[in-house]
Amino acid sequence: MLTKAEKTKQFILETAAPLYNEKGISGVHIDDVLAATKLTKGCLYGHFENKDDLSGQVIDLLLKKISDRIYMAVADKKTAKAKIFAFLDFYKDPINTYISGGCPIFNTAVDADDNYPVIKQKIAGVFRAGQQDLINVLVEGITNGEFSANLDPPVFAFKLMASIEGGIVMCRTMDTAKPMQSLIKSLKAELEQYIL
Repeated sequence: MLTKAEKTKQFILETAAPLYNEKGISGVHIDDVLAATKLTKGCLYGHFENKDDLSGQVIDLLLKKISDRIYMAVADKKTAKAKIFAFLDFYKDPINTYISGGCPIFNTAVDADDNYPVIKQKIAGVFRAGQQDLINVLVEGITNGEFSANLDPPVFAFKLMASIEGGIVMCRTMDTAKPMQSLIKSLKAELEQYIL
């Protein structure tokens, strides 16, 4: 069971998360977090050393939330094809996302690129882990005879991630999910070509 201090810290992180996802690291000011949480500056700084500490922990929470959701969407699938399709379907509506503001992986990657090297490394780790998970599923599909050995798992995994993340930003910018649905259909059809 969480202590009162731990509950307060969790409340701050949960409340700040959508602010960070919508406005970005540099766009969120401590006053925004104070207004949203209705806490005092002293209380906030009792739980975080400074804004960088708060930002890092909020980003960790956002990345954990999205990673956990993707894992849950894929975990119960029995075949490699079903797992890849579930991964793609997770992103079918880039407009109405479960975390306000869109995909925190993409949002934070763009925001942290040149200004926040520590956070950039966290995002790079998420990209590497996600890509490796996709590679593992594709290799599993080849090993169990589901996919042809002509499928190149590292290349296809990168293509999946790059297409989805790029599709998210384009759809959100154009305020339409329709192109994403077409993209997902196309990626599924491409994978189907490797099914034995």
